[in-house]
Amino acid sequence: MDLRAYIRDIPDFPKPGILFYDITPLLGHPAAFRHSIDLMAERFQDSGATKVACAEARGFIFGAALAYKMDIGFVPVRKPGKLPWKTTTVTYDLEYGTDTLCMHEDAFLRDEKILLIDDVLATGGTLQGMLKLMDACSVDIVGIGVLAELVFLQGREKLGNIPLESLVKLG
Repeated sequence: MDLRAYIRDIPDFPKPGILFYDITPLLGHPAAFRHSIDLMAERFQDSGATKVACAEARGFIFGAALAYKMDIGFVPVRKPGKLPWKTTTVTYDLEYGTDTLCMHEDAFLRDEKILLIDDVLATGGTLQGMLKLMDACSVDIVGIGVLAELVFLQGREKLGNIPLESLVKLG
């Protein structure tokens, strides 16, 4: 199945000159969504992962479904003020500023094997932030998975040598 066929191009969103890749048609098509989760599970089946960590909001869609499929735990990584327990926090750079991510400080066991999952890899800022957050928790990142990678932004280069799987390469 060609997953690219279910990603809609929207020119000039959110501002003129930007081509936005809309994944909602894929999410709305049961076979395409299921195929994307099945492919990720297949690619990471031998990773030894015990949990999936994902940043809100669209990362949750893929991460929760993948955790279910692989029968492993799910850890939500959220914006400040959204989690009710003691949190570990990291502030990281984005293309146009900074952002902050938080997760419960007891989300992982030491040296646990973690998959980082997101919807789209663009400049790599969010995943870099997640890597910093995971580093503070002394876990082992065994892979990064994304539905789509905007290859022209070269975000992959910012993520080191961690195995990275992207189901669709755009640009």
